[in-house]
Amino acid sequence: MKTTPEYNQRIASMTFSSVFPHYVDKVEKKGRTIDELYQVIEWLTGLNVTEIELAISEKLTFADFFESATINPKSDLIKGSICGYKIEELENPLTRKVRMLDKLVDELAKGKSLEKIMRN
Repeated sequence: MKTTPEYNQRIASMTFSSVFPHYVDKVEKKGRTIDELYQVIEWLTGLNVTEIELAISEKLTFADFFESATINPKSDLIKGSICGYKIEELENPLTRKVRMLDKLVDELAKGKSLEKIMRN
């Protein structure tokens, strides 16, 4: 499934702070912790808890959030479908990063071990 420029722009302009509470709800409903969520986000982005919380408080867009990130080299191992899109087929780099994050949150909520989520 190909994305449109409008879809990619909508993703880029969405704030990380507007999505983060949904991530928290999703993982906590399945018995996982916010600390585990932070670990997963840090693994993907290289941003620590303080930097993640700053991104939330400053209402950074996903574009700005990922601009300040250093993506983990193992992120290429994140594959599969999320929201009807195959991650490895997404051409827009930012949309791919956002969907990789969504995939990791899904894996955490589904009970996958942190070791497997972090592709160790």
